[in-house]
Amino acid sequence: MRRPRLALATALTGAVLALPGCMYRATPDPELSALDKEWMAMVPEPEVNRLFARYLIDDPTGEAPGTIVVETKERQLYYVLPDRKAIRYGVTVGDEAYGWSGAARVFRKAAWPDWHPPAEMVKRWPHVHPMKGGPANPLGARALYLADASGKDTLYRIHGTNEPERIGQAASSGCIRMRNIDVVDLYNRVGADAKVIVR
Repeated sequence: MRRPRLALATALTGAVLALPGCMYRATPDPELSALDKEWMAMVPEPEVNRLFARYLIDDPTGEAPGTIVVETKERQLYYVLPDRKAIRYGVTVGDEAYGWSGAARVFRKAAWPDWHPPAEMVKRWPHVHPMKGGPANPLGARALYLADASGKDTLYRIHGTNEPERIGQAASSGCIRMRNIDVVDLYNRVGADAKVIVR
C-alpha cells in the first residue's frame, strides 16, 4: 500500500510544481575563461541555499526588459527579460547603516576589476587598501559600476564576492554582492547604460 501512495504523492507534487507561475527553472552556468575557472576555484563555494539560487521565473517587477531590480528586503536581484520573464539571483545587500535605495544606470563593466575603496570607507576601516583584481579582491569576478541621473559615479557597485557564504545577508557597505558565477551571468546579459532600481 505504501508504494501506490508514494507514487500518487510524487505525481501530485510534480503536477503542482508544473502549474504556471509555480515552478522556478534553473539556468545553465555561463561559459568561463581559463582565468575565470582558475581564480574562481580559489574562492570556496558553500552549498547554495535554494532560496538564493539563480532561476528563470515569471517577472515580478513590471519593469522594462534589460532593467536590473534589487529588492533589498528579499535579498534578491532580478534581471528583466522579454516576455514577462526574469532571472532571479540571491545577493548580499548593505547592512542597515549603509543601505541605499533609488535609481541608477550602469556606466561601466569590468572583469576581475581592481578595487579602490572610497575615502569614507578607509576612514571607517583603516586596514582596507587598494587591491589588484583577483580571487582575494572583494569585487570578485565582475563589477557593474553605477552612476546617478546626472552621470556622477555613485560609488556603489553590483559585483562578485570573495565571501559567498554571506549571500542572503545584509552585510555589505552598500554595494550589491553576488556569487561569482552569478555576477558573470549577469555581466554577460546586461547592456550598456542599463537601468538599475534598488528598492
